[in-house]
Amino acid sequence: MSRRPVIAVLGASGFIGTAVMAALAPRPVTVRAVARGPALVPENALADYEVHTADLTVAANLAEVVAGADAVIHLVLDGAGWRGAGNREHESASVGVMRDLLDCLRGQAVERPPVVVFAGSVTQVGPPPRTPIDGTEPDRPMTDYDRQKLAAEGLLKAASADRVVLGVSLRLPTVFGLPTDRDRGVLAAMTRRALAGEALTMWHDGSVRRELLDVEDVAAAFVAALDHADALAGRHWLLGNDRSDRIGDVFTAIAELVAEHTGRPRVPVCSVPPPAHAQRTDFESVAVDSSAFRAATGWRPRTPQREALARMVMATAARP
Repeated sequence: MSRRPVIAVLGASGFIGTAVMAALAPRPVTVRAVARGPALVPENALADYEVHTADLTVAANLAEVVAGADAVIHLVLDGAGWRGAGNREHESASVGVMRDLLDCLRGQAVERPPVVVFAGSVTQVGPPPRTPIDGTEPDRPMTDYDRQKLAAEGLLKAASADRVVLGVSLRLPTVFGLPTDRDRGVLAAMTRRALAGEALTMWHDGSVRRELLDVEDVAAAFVAALDHADALAGRHWLLGNDRSDRIGDVFTAIAELVAEHTGRPRVPVCSVPPPAHAQRTDFESVAVDSSAFRAATGWRPRTPQREALARMVMATAARP
């Protein structure tokens, strides 16, 4: 190509967005980093970076930052996190931004439809009808968060069917890894508690299982989706380690790693009564078969889980 491809990263200052920015650094592309707050630009990168501060729930702002983009990575969330998904702000950030984005791209005169890669969630399926899930199951979402994710994904699939875009949805499991100011994940929270000498608490007996994936492996999957958009377009794809872990075992590993790092006694891991806002899905085990995405792209997780947890502990301890 005579020019560098333009990749707009929406939500570039977030936990996953920061990792995606780093994953794109070795590529000869122009990255438009778009977020409400400042995005972290990697040093010594081959990629060129343009940093835009914008409220993407305003359609005019969105149109400006995606104009002429060859690809868009949609990682936008509102500040309330998934438990705040019932509020109007979250719906605007999820479904509204997707609708406005597709309207913007629909009006562009281009030879090849732009690629749009969306961050979905494996929990969109609702209570897992079997173990593991592989993406072929019917979706019966139970929470506002999952219903909104599914609605945004549906808009993307419809636009992809119309060849407005090459739309790809990556449904993510529990993501963890090197911390940022925007990381509100449960493993990050438990790491901070252990470093503070506080007990790690669960709303069950610890036997509930979760699929865990390091954020750098997630970022590599988004890059792989850009590279294989023609083969992936029009569908959702599940990401995972193809293993699930008992939450009690994961919390115990975090407590052990913090104890090794600090030299203090290991904090206890214990069960507590669930709060009123707990959802049914908090007590459902999740296991993922990601073989379809692996076969289509060649992607696979590369970070051993214990190593990734140890890096998360050390990086969290080093933060002010």
